[in-house]
Amino acid sequence: MKKAMLDGQSKLLLFVNGLFVLASALSGTFINVFLWKSRQDFTMIGWFTISQQIALVLTFWLAGKWVKEHNKMNVIRVGILLSAVFYLLVLWLDQEAVSYIWPLGLLLGTSLGLFWISFNVVYFEVTSRDNRDLFNGWVGLIGSLVGIVGPWASGLVISLSKANQGYRIIFMISMVVYGVGVIVSFFLKKRKTEGTYYWIEPFRQLKNTASPWRHAAPALAFQGIREGVFSFLVNLLVYIATTQEVKLGQFYLYTSLVALVSYHFVGKWYKPSHRYYGSLIGAVLLSLLTLPLLWSVNYSTLLIVGIGSALFMPFYILPMISSVFDLMGTSDEMVSKRVELVVLREICLTAGRIAGVLIFILVLSIHDSSKTMTWLMVILGFSPVLSWLFLRKLVRI
Repeated sequence: MKKAMLDGQSKLLLFVNGLFVLASALSGTFINVFLWKSRQDFTMIGWFTISQQIALVLTFWLAGKWVKEHNKMNVIRVGILLSAVFYLLVLWLDQEAVSYIWPLGLLLGTSLGLFWISFNVVYFEVTSRDNRDLFNGWVGLIGSLVGIVGPWASGLVISLSKANQGYRIIFMISMVVYGVGVIVSFFLKKRKTEGTYYWIEPFRQLKNTASPWRHAAPALAFQGIREGVFSFLVNLLVYIATTQEVKLGQFYLYTSLVALVSYHFVGKWYKPSHRYYGSLIGAVLLSLLTLPLLWSVNYSTLLIVGIGSALFMPFYILPMISSVFDLMGTSDEMVSKRVELVVLREICLTAGRIAGVLIFILVLSIHDSSKTMTWLMVILGFSPVLSWLFLRKLVRI
């Protein structure tokens, strides 16, 4: 068999992705903590997350036309620039940022949407079924490396600085890294445009009972349920348990180091034939790893959850990503609609994320207690198993 390889454009795309993820890791890890220190309100953080997701999915859908019919490289650059503008505004607003949760969340979501829709389309174009697991493994590997250095360095700087000076330093560094990302993106080749953008294609696929996306959609939605809540709640709980940004940085250092090793081996040895049972093992273990929280929510149990998730997430998420993107290459017609299908993928993920956070907000509004929050995390943490029940029909393809 021909060994899977990555060409120069794939490697350059990985580099641009690495810079974007680095800038996001430096500041994004602590943005919720920054807001929490101004107002201790889980609901406020939840609405901030929802505002991002609303903007992200709308941006995917609206920007899809530009990505398909015009220069998708410019979309990546605008997304990176808007991310820098977001942190510039947070610097300017300082403690008043909590009064502008919705506009700030919408801006951040828009920037993420612009970057990721273009990145996902280009990623599909520069990879194939043979090397897609390898590329995804490298994405995870780079993300883990960045996760080791970025949050730890940020936490150290913030802890050693007075008041919010450390946050200002980190946000400024992120803006510089975003700028470098824009410059490097100009070395990516301009991709060919192809065809007309069909606004309702994502919904047409869901309506078609013969479409494999009828299985992919709920799998992605259940994946999003866990992501939506865990993406902001775990790091916030680590900070609340320790009251030290440096401890949160250490948390990401340990978990990212484990993820680095896991993504390396899983990305290197995973093959399409491994996806069925590999994703099942990953989904089950990810779900079971939330159970220690029922004993106690402290730094130690959160670290168990974090390290365990870092270890087993690649087994679950790599087949999830690769199998869904493989659906875009099943025929010439699907390839020609790859932009619309990337939008469909994000709609399904975002629907799950928003549903998860809305459940979180609703339950806490009825009964706000630490025990309720713990049970919520455990219950929502089992969503990967439900995701696999739908995914299993795709990983056999």
